Amino acid sequence: EVQLVEFGGGLVQPGGSLRLSCAASGFSFNDYAIGWVRQAPGKEREGVSCIIIGDGTPYYAASVKDRFTISSDNANNTVYLKMNNLKPEDSAIYYCAASEGWCRGSEYDYWGQGTQVTVSS
Repeated sequence: EVQLVEFGGGLVQPGGSLRLSCAASGFSFNDYAIGWVRQAPGKEREGVSCIIIGDGTPYYAASVKDRFTISSDNANNTVYLKMNNLKPEDSAIYYCAASEGWCRGSEYDYWGQGTQVTVSS
């Protein structure tokens, strides 16, 4: 059974940082792409970042480029999203998602339960 479990959300002030973690199990980790997709109330889902586990290639949406960094710990089947210089518009539920092969924008086959990120003073 595929499982994706997110950790690390919370409340942070503008300009602050958070690191999200996604623990994956139930599939061949190295054959997959793992993405982070966010959704704010009243807005469409947005794929913010993704990594192709097999070769480590990262992708970023323009809205987070140079502020967010995605990485993977292949030995522990975990993907991280380090978020710096957070802005109020980054507030959303952040989902870890996975599909075999390549990044899928905001359309993945498997999803975690999500973790809330709130950026507010």
